Amino acid sequence: MRVKSYLMAKKVDTSSAARALALLTERQIPFELDVHDVDPKSSKGFALDASEVMGVEPEVVFKTLMADIDGEHVVAIVPASSTLNLKQLAKAGKGKHANMMDRSRAQVVTGYVPGGISPIGQKNRHRVFLDESAILQERIYVSAGRRGWSLIIAPDDVLLATDGVYADIADHS
Repeated sequence: MRVKSYLMAKKVDTSSAARALALLTERQIPFELDVHDVDPKSSKGFALDASEVMGVEPEVVFKTLMADIDGEHVVAIVPASSTLNLKQLAKAGKGKHANMMDRSRAQVVTGYVPGGISPIGQKNRHRVFLDESAILQERIYVSAGRRGWSLIIAPDDVLLATDGVYADIADHS
């Protein structure tokens, strides 16, 4: 079985699990975990590949991107089928300029490998912005902290786990 449910009532062995799983379990936030194959050399990107492998629409699979707003590290979560609008992100963060963070810097800052960066359980706390399109979904897929691991979770629970906010930050195609 590919999808494994972890709910509030269950004890989860988090000794080898990602920090995201440990945090959700500790806070008793319900989620499911999908573990799937990944192509590390994909030209589409990990989120779009995950959508295809899991057989779900790209609009419900969200990618975690690291950016800077006026020098402050922030997390932006947008649908796999969208691109991050840096001007909108800066506006949401009440800043002037936003820039994408280099992948190697993102790994150092989050403690997660690129392509497996979870918005939950990062090494350091950052402000989190979840694209407001997530409001339309009952559950979304976000990285669980390892390539090929996806959390299936309510959007409000992502915000609960990260102290994040909804924001209009994606350009939808």
